[in-house]
Amino acid sequence: MEQYKQEFIEFMIDCDVLKFGDFVTKSGRKTPFFVNTGFYRTGAQLRRLGQYYARAIQEAFGLDFDVLFGPAYKGIPLSVAASIAISELYGREIGYCANRKEAKDHGDKGILLGTPLGDGDRVVLIEDVTTAGTSIAETMPILKAQGEIKPVGLVVSVDRMERGQGTKSALKEIEEKYELPTTAIVTMGEVVEHLHNRPYNGKTIIDDAMKAAIDAYYEQYGAQA
Repeated sequence: MEQYKQEFIEFMIDCDVLKFGDFVTKSGRKTPFFVNTGFYRTGAQLRRLGQYYARAIQEAFGLDFDVLFGPAYKGIPLSVAASIAISELYGREIGYCANRKEAKDHGDKGILLGTPLGDGDRVVLIEDVTTAGTSIAETMPILKAQGEIKPVGLVVSVDRMERGQGTKSALKEIEEKYELPTTAIVTMGEVVEHLHNRPYNGKTIIDDAMKAAIDAYYEQYGAQA
């Protein structure tokens, strides 16, 4: 596993973004792990987060695109942080764009904020954690309404590796439905690999009991492909 992935896993723990215990997802699934990107709250944290996204984007899609699009609301700071990081790390100027939940009818009018989109623009979508693909289903019509947009790919911070609407993972379903390549900074498989019985800051975060709980969760909800 690449060093930056290991660092990102530990970064999530330091920021209280990645937690282990007893949780319930929005879909009602009882899960032994939870990822809440709302806990990235400081400038320093967002700067580092943007760098991790930038690295994942560069490795998966390259930098030959025009705009990072972050679906409202959590995608907005992600698109800003990652576009700044791409400029700092790679010297590439990428625009950021996001949608409003409701169109603005005065001043900077319309449904979008940030970089305007138009025919031929190559766009990478940026999300926090995709489990059901709902926001992408809402986002694609918005992009299509702007013209002949060329979606390049979708990047998320963590691939939970669980079923979406069917037996395949949510990311795989998105790939097939929208013909859109996807990637993640890390997968939960990589998280388990890095943390299982490996102390971090004097604590074993995934011991054998937690590993068994995670395995049981994936037996019930894990993606088949």
